[in-house]
Amino acid sequence: MGECGLKVSRLCFGSLTMGPLQANMSVENGASLICRAVEKGVNFIDTAELYGNYEHIGRALGKLASNESSGCREIKGITPAEVLVATKTYAYTREQAARSLEKARREMNKDRIDIFMLHEQESRLTLEGHLPALEYFQEARREGKVGAVGISCHTIAAVKAALEFAQIQVIHPLFNLEGIGIRDGTREEMEAAIENARHKGVGVYIMKPLGGGHLQEKVDEAINYARCLPFIDAIALGMRSVAEVDYALCLFRDEEVPATIRRQTKQQRRHLHYSGEDCSECLCCIEACPQGALSWLGKPVVNEEKCLWCGYCGAACPCLCLRII
Repeated sequence: MGECGLKVSRLCFGSLTMGPLQANMSVENGASLICRAVEKGVNFIDTAELYGNYEHIGRALGKLASNESSGCREIKGITPAEVLVATKTYAYTREQAARSLEKARREMNKDRIDIFMLHEQESRLTLEGHLPALEYFQEARREGKVGAVGISCHTIAAVKAALEFAQIQVIHPLFNLEGIGIRDGTREEMEAAIENARHKGVGVYIMKPLGGGHLQEKVDEAINYARCLPFIDAIALGMRSVAEVDYALCLFRDEEVPATIRRQTKQQRRHLHYSGEDCSECLCCIEACPQGALSWLGKPVVNEEKCLWCGYCGAACPCLCLRII
């Protein structure tokens, strides 16, 4: 992962899809799915405080350490320290950052969080606004509580700005074959920005390689495109079933994907479910959408061309009216 000393699998387990914002899997089922991926060679998990799934990951690490498993016994006795976890926070003060770090360490049962990132940074201005948190995580890195410090982003401006901050060792940008979701430019411009960052020693692992589901009919092409770029260290791919894990493993091993797995992973189109009985019409969901995909017409209305089906609108809703299903 860049020059920060972390060794990660090329396939990163994107855990957003299993959490309450999307599939809402039970802790036990989510843990078993992570175990299957780890036992097949995946050593890298992406999460965030927002995703609400630290308990799933902590349970998975406990199962692996105690030789419980999902039925696959290729690797035994894996310790929590051998599975690298990246998480994110919206903290912008030292106090908030400290609480986020301790919450992650406690709930995932990890003494060290391997990568701690500022969530959804947009530009140099937003990074400057989060500087106290960034400095706190750098201090925590020196103390051994954090392995590397980074940012996640949907903008080219944030990738470029990250290079101006010595505290940042890793970037986690949105990037895919068709540039879906990049908020301030083209795929080619984002590609140039992350290649430059990697050339300067910053680790790069991308999100949304399938464009939030918009590239579902081009899964092989989209994943292989990203895999072939030498300046991308890892690819975070959301997986919420055994079949999806096995499909991804085939692609990353250059193996033929069995027809049965292809059939099992053919997804129905996702949609935004709104139960408005308790809605206060506060419009928090509209403000929280990072893509500007929601508008209000007596209820939230989604522009499916813009939506990345991340579920952040649901996380912002104080009345729990929204969920991606």
